[in-house]
Amino acid sequence: MRLLLVEDDALLADSLNRQLTAAGFTLDAVGTAAAAEQLGKQEDYRAVVLDLGLPDGNGLDVLKRWRAQNLTMPVLILTARGNWQDKVNGLSAGADDYLGKPFQAEELLARLNALIRRSEGRVESKLVAGGFQLDENRQRLQTPDGLEHSLTGTEFRLLRCLMSRPGQVFSKEQLLDQLYSLSDSPTENTIEAYIRRLRKLIGQDAITTRRGQGYIFNDLD
Repeated sequence: MRLLLVEDDALLADSLNRQLTAAGFTLDAVGTAAAAEQLGKQEDYRAVVLDLGLPDGNGLDVLKRWRAQNLTMPVLILTARGNWQDKVNGLSAGADDYLGKPFQAEELLARLNALIRRSEGRVESKLVAGGFQLDENRQRLQTPDGLEHSLTGTEFRLLRCLMSRPGQVFSKEQLLDQLYSLSDSPTENTIEAYIRRLRKLIGQDAITTRRGQGYIFNDLD
């Protein structure tokens, strides 16, 4: 699941990058309003963390332009603690949540997960499809026989993407976009290799290949 982090404080951005990656997210991080606006338009992000104070402009203006172009990804704004006007302006401009600085990374992660769950129409931190349960907090999968399995980071991200929208066809390109950041250079063969690994774990019938189109997680409940 891919996120955009817009933060010009290099130390904070690096720390958040590490922690969000460890939590199973793929992250693109930029520090300017211009880069943020462009990436928000061209890439498919499940959510955005947006600092308002940027060296070349106001993050609020970036948000307004995104919403004016009907870009609907959830946006969490970062603002100076106690600045209630920033919060009001951000929410009025189309932000979905806000967090005051300084903050704990655990709270940011919890808020992001809540935003993404709501955008996907669910309330729990477990993805349930086809008799399988994927625990996002522990990055573990429970199969229909009740057994739990640990997953590698890439296996978790791939399975979370597929299970978040069971019955939907995901092309290899779409999966690559969600699993890897702009700084990575994977190939379509990478997706094929991980699909094979997942099928060994969950069975051949759970993920269907639609030739020339992509992959579907089957919701057989």
